[in-house]
Amino acid sequence: MRTLSRLALIIGLGLSAPAAAQFTVPLQSGLAGAYLAARNAAIAGDHREAAVQFQRVLREDPDNETVLGDVLLALAAIGDWTQAATYAARVPEETEERDFANLVQQVVRLRDGAFAEAREATANEIGAGPLIDPLLEAWLYLADGDMTRATQTFEAMLDVNSPLAGLVPYHLALARASVGDFEGAEAIFSGEVYGQLQLSTRGVQAHAQILVQLDRAEDALQLLDAALSRQANQALFELRDQIAADPTRPYDFVLTPAEGMAEVFFSLSRALGTEAGTNLPLVYARAAYAIDPDHVEAVLLAGDILSDAGQSSMAVDAYELVSRENPLFVDAEVGRSEALYQLGNVDAAIEVLRALSRDYPGLASVHTALGDVLRREDRFEAAATAYTNAVDLINRDQERYWFLFYSRAISYERSDHWEAAEADFRHALTLRPDQPNVLNYLGYSLVEQDRNLDEALDMIQRAVAARPDSGFIVDSLGWVFYRLGRFEEAVSPMERAVELEPNDPIINDHLGDVYWMVGRYREAEFQWSRALSFDPEPAEAERIRAKLEFGLDAVLSEEEADAGPRP
Repeated sequence: MRTLSRLALIIGLGLSAPAAAQFTVPLQSGLAGAYLAARNAAIAGDHREAAVQFQRVLREDPDNETVLGDVLLALAAIGDWTQAATYAARVPEETEERDFANLVQQVVRLRDGAFAEAREATANEIGAGPLIDPLLEAWLYLADGDMTRATQTFEAMLDVNSPLAGLVPYHLALARASVGDFEGAEAIFSGEVYGQLQLSTRGVQAHAQILVQLDRAEDALQLLDAALSRQANQALFELRDQIAADPTRPYDFVLTPAEGMAEVFFSLSRALGTEAGTNLPLVYARAAYAIDPDHVEAVLLAGDILSDAGQSSMAVDAYELVSRENPLFVDAEVGRSEALYQLGNVDAAIEVLRALSRDYPGLASVHTALGDVLRREDRFEAAATAYTNAVDLINRDQERYWFLFYSRAISYERSDHWEAAEADFRHALTLRPDQPNVLNYLGYSLVEQDRNLDEALDMIQRAVAARPDSGFIVDSLGWVFYRLGRFEEAVSPMERAVELEPNDPIINDHLGDVYWMVGRYREAEFQWSRALSFDPEPAEAERIRAKLEFGLDAVLSEEEADAGPRP
């Protein structure tokens, strides 16, 4: 059985940068600096710069096997498969870098339609690798017109003890649908053959299209409605509108073996996730798009991976590959806006979303995204307006919209519209009664206003029960005890809050106040000094200095005289 090489381990299992850097690379004299620059770029995830720098090294040291492996990864990660293939041909056999070179060459074969060569490579175990070859082999049999061998190959994988074995029924269903066997595909999607499938958005799209081919358009619409009630998705909205307008809509999800092979790479990219590293999922997403240039979801996935990895410039380039005519253009633009925001181009990020809200005024998700970025920039009045535009387009009673009301409530509260804020907080709780963030925010706000303290205490206690390791929520519990004058009871949760969030100025300040009220004056002064060291807001810093100089009692007395009682 084939095993993963050193390079495959690095890119697939996400070894840390120090671990990766421990490998000794023999270099010709004078190339160490260029290689170090290339390696640092690679470790940072800047594959574009890494590709440039590694190629500089190879121009001077063309036979360096390790650097050949490095440049292959960088070029595949930016989707330059043609250039990668030229280097892959130079990687010697029986080297640790050969496995990834085989992957590159297999992707190019599939991209170019050289299916016979690809199947031969798979049979000789020099294909895309042990993780992906079995699924590809089944689709390659289908490319030969042999559905029987394809089915046998898929079914042989069902007993494999692998976390990816769950993808097999999905791909077998797609293979059946691609040859017109919609009854067989539906038997799989319905769970009749292999049990219930865990379907992604892509799976829901495929299942809905298959139901339409079986004259079950109403069932398809119900399936889509159920999925949309859980999560808004532009592709699902678009498909739902198409089916509603044309209940005989033709099947076009995966029509060819090449599209099926692209879906293999896409599926595995999604299944792997990025917890163990972003490189291999990114390479697989790029491969899916190379094999099927209409696989726009693969482009979005690559953009999301790059964005999550902090490679925002490359993420912008990926999102820009999606044309305005594509139903996923909106998703791509939302992603591009976030990447621009990460780059510090805040005004450009906001303008992308403002343009979307003008061009797609009927999409609540667009207004919500605009509200989110405005709220992050403390433009609370404008954020509340954007959220209101979203609220006007939704079913207010759907549970999944609790966060929209919560976000608008924060925007109202921060722009001094408390009545509207409280109404939204309470509506969010009708949709999600035990949501700890909402309970905490509303409870804390009531405490700060010295209103409904018993209700506030109940809310915060419920929030702490749900999130006992959240320092900010535990701080709220200590603070409501403080406001109620139950100072001894406030000590334990406030100390716990500081343990959980030791560098937060407000929490340290609160602990100082609690210590003062129970007579632990030196400890109070220590906590206030700590709070000052963590750069609190100017007004808070001034108040803390006053407490250090005059004591909390004097500060509270002065505040009471100036602005009325303050607990």
